[in-house]
Amino acid sequence: MNYENTLAFAQAQDAADPLKQWRNEFHIPKINGKAAYYFTGNSLGLQPKRTRELVEEEMQKWQDYGVEGHFVPKERPWVSYHETVKHSLARLVGAKPIEVVSMNNLTVNLHLLMVSFYRPTKQRYKIICEAGAFPSDQYMFESQLKHHGLAPEEALIELSPRAGENTLRTNDIIAAIQEHANELALVLFGGVQYYTGQIFDMQAITTAGHQAGAYVGFDLAHGIGNVPLHLHNWDVDFATWCSYKYLNSGPGNVSGIFVHERHAHNFDIPRFAGWWGHDEGERFQMKKGFKPMPGADGWQLSNVNVLATAAHLASLQIFDQVGMEALRLKSEKLTGYMEFIVNELSGDKGIFEIITPKESKDRGCQLSIFFHEKGKARFDYLVENGVIGDWREPNVIRVAPVPLYNSFEDVYHFGRLMKEALEKI
Repeated sequence: MNYENTLAFAQAQDAADPLKQWRNEFHIPKINGKAAYYFTGNSLGLQPKRTRELVEEEMQKWQDYGVEGHFVPKERPWVSYHETVKHSLARLVGAKPIEVVSMNNLTVNLHLLMVSFYRPTKQRYKIICEAGAFPSDQYMFESQLKHHGLAPEEALIELSPRAGENTLRTNDIIAAIQEHANELALVLFGGVQYYTGQIFDMQAITTAGHQAGAYVGFDLAHGIGNVPLHLHNWDVDFATWCSYKYLNSGPGNVSGIFVHERHAHNFDIPRFAGWWGHDEGERFQMKKGFKPMPGADGWQLSNVNVLATAAHLASLQIFDQVGMEALRLKSEKLTGYMEFIVNELSGDKGIFEIITPKESKDRGCQLSIFFHEKGKARFDYLVENGVIGDWREPNVIRVAPVPLYNSFEDVYHFGRLMKEALEKI
């Protein structure tokens, strides 16, 4: 696509955008009375306008029925409320409904899944992950290894990019898996690296991990709702995610898990059990002896948080209506436009550089801009002038042009303000 760094070009692209109406489905924050240029959907997605209505619907049920709200309403009774999002989640991650369930929060689910899929032995005890993973993953790895009496510095293999490079090469990941094959118990990566925005080749990593005799899982906090996923066909063992970034479900909202169908009826697999994971046909008999539900449902602990899931459902309805294929097409164009503008501003000055992969297939809707000087001061200028972005120490601005609610004009104005920041600071 031939881009132009002009307001007229941006407005023409917005006029021709088949998804332009979806921006109106979201509340856009304001700064100084004007709509902000919001590029932080990779940290917290915007609120859909329908969210309040769906949450209020459950508030009304609570008011009208009390505890009977679990069973009385014909539409979305609370006892099965988690099922209202199951098919939507399955579509988003490329799974079968039996393989997904919405529950808990991200780090809780990481720990629960480690109980099942990290089972170290004297021979096989090592874990391979990317260096610089999000703290949710780092702290989880450290505590899990110590729980098993293992030293993280020995059992955890953290892979870094080659010297002078910003992202990991797939061949280097596979080579590391093969090198440690005899000692490897688990491969667990972020599907999309939060700092650089790199999409890892999840299919290739899964294949290599399985060939080495290890389980393979992914933290999809920055992947779900951002990039196409095909977890079932990729043969991934397990995955988890959060719903408040690209899934726009509200701050700290519910997580979800994927467990491949081949594990669905393996009731001997270790797990921490809870009441809501027990066979629903016998759940209310209150008997001893945990009998897990088949599939991902068998990993549930508690009954679903209905109010939170109502907010989750509001956004998932939009994804069902729009579809990831259409979102991905716009995402590639919109992120490409931002890349074009940022590269034009950088030129050969060397003031900053994009550390996110150049190829659209290797990234989602995020660009990480690495500043060699005055990065924080220039970021502050952007914020003061209406840009809501994300600063990551020591010197990176992360910006995510989200296709559901960001426009080409948003991106143009980001570039305009970035130019002003360069000139004035």
